[in-house]
Amino acid sequence: MRRLVVVLALVLSAVLLPAGPAAAALPDELAHVGNARQLIVVSGQSWTSTQATLRAYQRGGDGRWRQVFGAMKARTGHGGWAWASRRVQDTGQTPAGTFTITQAFGVRADPGTRLPYRKVDKNDYWVGDRRDAKTYNLFQPSAPASRTWRKSQAERLAAYPKQYAYAAVVNFNKPGRVRWDAKRKQYVAGKPAKVGRGSAIFLHASGKGATAGCVSVSRANVVRLLKWLDPAQRPRIVMAPSSAIRRA
Repeated sequence: MRRLVVVLALVLSAVLLPAGPAAAALPDELAHVGNARQLIVVSGQSWTSTQATLRAYQRGGDGRWRQVFGAMKARTGHGGWAWASRRVQDTGQTPAGTFTITQAFGVRADPGTRLPYRKVDKNDYWVGDRRDAKTYNLFQPSAPASRTWRKSQAERLAAYPKQYAYAAVVNFNKPGRVRWDAKRKQYVAGKPAKVGRGSAIFLHASGKGATAGCVSVSRANVVRLLKWLDPAQRPRIVMAPSSAIRRA
């Protein structure tokens, strides 16, 4: 009888207790790794959760992946998740998908990353103005009187000294053929981003809680990741709820 009671208790525990986090997806199981040799994988707990786990992998000369950073606690958007192709600006959702990482910035000095890095100041903005397709989701190093975008619809990066102490840019909804227009004194894109899909998605240092759509980890872990990331290794970030990570 005692043995039967124990077995029943175990069965009830399995049914009634919340399931633990899904097993981490390995790089070889992911759909859009491409030619990346560095990979950051962010697995959310569910489509509505703001909690996630970040791991990082490196592909060796033998073609095999090895984990270089174990599980890091991460925060994601306060609105949960949405597939990148369906995401809408200002929903607070983190875009699910696979994206390249090609640049970084921070309110603090370069921590030693090999990515192109800009130390931002009070005049630096990231534009999310739906009325201005030419600068949408673009970094702008100043706000000249001749600008076509509104300050109220752009993030002044230095206004977030904790979160943007260090950040890597996630190339979600990235404009194409970006160039510096010396006459207009701003960056412009030959192929604009999709206005309204969303802008300013970064991997940055954590604040007090969930993000507005970005992925955040501790400041120390952002620094560790930035020092490891190398553009020559064609880094990518795969981010999605754990149930969809293999398709992201």
